[in-house]
Amino acid sequence: MTQEIRVRFAPSPTGPFHIGGARSALFNWLLARKLGGKMVLRIEDTDRKRSTPESEENIKAALKWLGMDWDEGVDVGGPYGPYHQMERLDIYKKFTDQLLAEGKAYYCYCTPEELEAERQALLKEGKMPRYMGKCRNLTPEQRAQYEAEGRKPSIRLKVPADEKIVVHDLVRGDVEFDSNGIGDFVIVKSDGIPTYNYAVVIDDHLMHITHVIRAEEHLSNTPRQLLVYEALGFEKPVFGHISLILGPDHTKMSKRHGATSVDAYRQKGYIPEGLDNFLALLGWAPSGEKEIFTMDEAIKEFSLEHVAKNPAIFDFKKLDWINGQHIRRMTPEKFFELAKPFMIQAGYMTGDETGEKLEWLKKVIATAQTQVDYGAQIPEKVAMYFSDDFDFENEEAAAVLKEETVPLVLRSLKAELEALPALDHDAVKGCFKKVQKGNKLKGQQVYMPVRVALTGNQHGPELAEMIPLMGLERVEKRIAKSLAKAGIGL
Repeated sequence: MTQEIRVRFAPSPTGPFHIGGARSALFNWLLARKLGGKMVLRIEDTDRKRSTPESEENIKAALKWLGMDWDEGVDVGGPYGPYHQMERLDIYKKFTDQLLAEGKAYYCYCTPEELEAERQALLKEGKMPRYMGKCRNLTPEQRAQYEAEGRKPSIRLKVPADEKIVVHDLVRGDVEFDSNGIGDFVIVKSDGIPTYNYAVVIDDHLMHITHVIRAEEHLSNTPRQLLVYEALGFEKPVFGHISLILGPDHTKMSKRHGATSVDAYRQKGYIPEGLDNFLALLGWAPSGEKEIFTMDEAIKEFSLEHVAKNPAIFDFKKLDWINGQHIRRMTPEKFFELAKPFMIQAGYMTGDETGEKLEWLKKVIATAQTQVDYGAQIPEKVAMYFSDDFDFENEEAAAVLKEETVPLVLRSLKAELEALPALDHDAVKGCFKKVQKGNKLKGQQVYMPVRVALTGNQHGPELAEMIPLMGLERVEKRIAKSLAKAGIGL
């Protein structure tokens, strides 16, 4: 029988959920779903100063918003809990006692000041800072003396000398480390709390994790973890370290590049489908040229063989383009829901509208669906329906109204529109065709001056869509205002 694939996402709840964490979670989730495995969500909350319940809630809410569920872990339970590390201290203590009894770990009484002095001395000699084993072979008398001084010991793992530690990595191939460069490292701090490199091994083993898929910055932790696996006699999982995410300037992604938390993107009106699609492409390449896909399509395609070693560049323009493509795929109802909070914030609606007013708003908002890349852009795209104050976007736009055929076009269109029994899309479209044909003009000679006169811009939604939403009175008023600005009379 084939072993069940079990992956985990194990964030520390110490701040807003980072976009890099979301990408790691996504790769784990895609692998589990592709191979019919299980996804575990574990919370690594041993950093007591920085861990907060608010941060944990933020992580869970972001994962759910992105469409990632988990089969075991916090909130849903499972057979290998508890799933908060601070609730597992008794479990870690049992293994620590075993390591101490077997002589594989020992108490270290060095003070922070002594450790810093040792570190500085090694740096001065041009050596890699590491613990030199001062407390490795203390006599019972020395231990008693340190305890009498009130020193609280940490516990260190004995690291064997002259060993090659090889990480068999699914993404990077075999990566070698020298045990002599590691030194005996702390597995339990003086306050009794296990360190990350220790607790993570015990948790992954007891939760039967088969694949540890995480960011490249964890690669340097892996030799220490492998040493813990060895010391405890645990079977090792398969590791895969996915590439770093860099900003457009090829330095590590940070706030100076732009938003780094999932929540910041949600608040700007990016949608889960777009963000998931973009994150999947940060370090993974599906076969073929296709760049726009759903989560279901990504599950079918995903494999660690197509995950790149090279750093992934966070291209904000590409994110906008991908998100925009997914916005085009939304139903009008979903797009309206996306727009609502931004429209309310802009003062263009209250959210309590009903009847004709609501229907009008839905049509107005629908005109923006092909023009925006994220929700926060919507109010700007529909502002023309709520205020008749506007300027020409540039001199080129203003110059359009000075073309010789403009007065003829605008007079003809005004007459055609006024003759209509009802202002709707098809009827307005027909008016434009009549103006063009009747005056033997090219399409651009008709459409461009009308657009500029109505909006001040050379691009925007379809005029036959826009004019019925503005109404004839406002259309005539806006045209007259633009012509007056350009110093032209009809």
